[in-house]
Amino acid sequence: MNEKKKSDLAVLLEYAGSYKGLTFLGLGLSAVAMVLGMLPYICIWLAVRDLIAAAPNWTEALGIAKYGWMAFGFAVAGIAVYFAALMCTHLAAFRTASNIRKEGMKHLMKTPLGFFDSNASGLLRNRLDGAASETETLLAHNLADIVGTIAMFAAMLVLMFVFDWRMGAACLLAALVSIVSMFTMMGGRNARLMQEYQAAQDVMSKAGTEYVRGIPVVKVFQQTVYSFKAFKEAIEDYSTKAEKYTDGVCRIPQSVNLTFTEGAFVFLVPAALLLAPAALSSGSFAGFVTNFAFYAIFSAIISTALAKIMFAASGMMLASTALGRINEVMSAPALKITDHPQVPQDNSVEFRDVSFTYTGSEVPALDHVSFKVEPGQTVALVGPSGGGKTTAASLIPRFWDAGSGSVLVGGVDVRDTDPHVLMDQVAFVFQNSRLFKTSILENVRVSRPEAAREEVQAALSAAQCDDILEKLPDGMDTIIGTEGTYLSGGEQQRVALARAILKDAPIVVLDEATAFADPENDAMIQKAFAVLTEGKTVIMIAHRLSTVVGADKIIVLDNGKVAEEGRHTELVQAEGLYSRMWKEYNQAVRWRITMADAVMSASQEMEVQ
Repeated sequence: MNEKKKSDLAVLLEYAGSYKGLTFLGLGLSAVAMVLGMLPYICIWLAVRDLIAAAPNWTEALGIAKYGWMAFGFAVAGIAVYFAALMCTHLAAFRTASNIRKEGMKHLMKTPLGFFDSNASGLLRNRLDGAASETETLLAHNLADIVGTIAMFAAMLVLMFVFDWRMGAACLLAALVSIVSMFTMMGGRNARLMQEYQAAQDVMSKAGTEYVRGIPVVKVFQQTVYSFKAFKEAIEDYSTKAEKYTDGVCRIPQSVNLTFTEGAFVFLVPAALLLAPAALSSGSFAGFVTNFAFYAIFSAIISTALAKIMFAASGMMLASTALGRINEVMSAPALKITDHPQVPQDNSVEFRDVSFTYTGSEVPALDHVSFKVEPGQTVALVGPSGGGKTTAASLIPRFWDAGSGSVLVGGVDVRDTDPHVLMDQVAFVFQNSRLFKTSILENVRVSRPEAAREEVQAALSAAQCDDILEKLPDGMDTIIGTEGTYLSGGEQQRVALARAILKDAPIVVLDEATAFADPENDAMIQKAFAVLTEGKTVIMIAHRLSTVVGADKIIVLDNGKVAEEGRHTELVQAEGLYSRMWKEYNQAVRWRITMADAVMSASQEMEVQ
């Protein structure tokens, strides 16, 4: 257990970098501040001693004012030094948390893009940003309190046994009971319960993010939160674990802890009653009363010190759990970069006996797939849902790496190509392209940051976005998502196409880019496609088979394997899977046309009536 804590602290201090020294300085100052905070109690005891010694001639106690000013001076000095300590630890804590976020983001930038498909943004944010925030509390407050409290206890042990060791031992008995209670709450198997509690919090955060995204669907169908099963179960699991830890684990030990630490004086009274007769008989009753007054005053420190230890120990547990969540991000698989990168020779794309299985799945998404796309060709990937179309396309830009076999771009294995060079070779247009909350200009320019305004304007025009710009208050300088400025799905897709056009990559991957477009936007998107794909190597994933009729080659994927390959006419005549899909597609189209005619006819009849 202790080794793990040391390991966690060592990791945090590594993230602190050059601010590590500031952390140690803050811890040292905290220890000094705690010792200074104890000295006023000694000054009070000295004043009480002089008063008792001079009684009833109080005027003879000449050192009272001196001790009072000393107590005031030590108190002010303790506060000032503690403030300086917290300044040091806070600066180091903020820099540490900042470095954790930076290192985390730097590592995420090295992970395959497919990693973000299987890890929700809400979960990653909670693991990285939320966990980094939790380490701030440990380094800024808890660690300083731990070191300061250790220094306080060391000084207390000395002081408590200086005057009367028996009364000192009585005071420390409360501290021992408190420490045992805290270990009961936070040690052994209960530490695992805290980790389970934090894990449940992670799951609830992820489910909450997904639920918020699904609110439109929930509202449309007039459902409640209980209809979102994953979120409901996550809340219930979190509630169960939180109740199990707080009520089942912490309730009794914490009650005992507070009872004994807040009532430490209770232990002192029996000890005083036992010692008083001997003090009376020996004639040292005045010294006995003085010592009793000292321990009575000093016992008040015990509850404060132990409370700091409890909160600091809790902070250590939270920070340990937080580091575990951070490590989950840091341990994400990084994209391997070759030491000897090769440059693609042309714009061809080839799959050579490629197999790929997603993590956690036993069924391969691609199973020994081979095909080639010549430079300038348009190749369509079609097939039943789950056949492997999107997976195949995602291997080209290395969203994932093939489990076996090779994916080649320009005759070079993508794993032997510099990632930046590879990304320059390929442009993507997805089903649901996302825009950033910034201007349309910057949204398009993200594909080529150095592009001039005129080039962005030309790309927007080529993507059929002129009508969008005309209705916006500031044209392409309009900020998306502010003051009621929003774009429809089809309009967002056209802006995304402008990105791809501006990038002007020689290979274009289209993942059912018109899936959610209305007829008007679909027509404009098709015109933009003509500009985007002119002279390029195109790999398109399509569900509407009418869009692939003119493709140079159609590859039919079924259950991760190449079922058929050829041109549209050849595949229709082959009477295979593609032929059946084509017939079903045409039947669906005819059904929609028939239904549209029926609705129109019914509407006309109603108008006549």
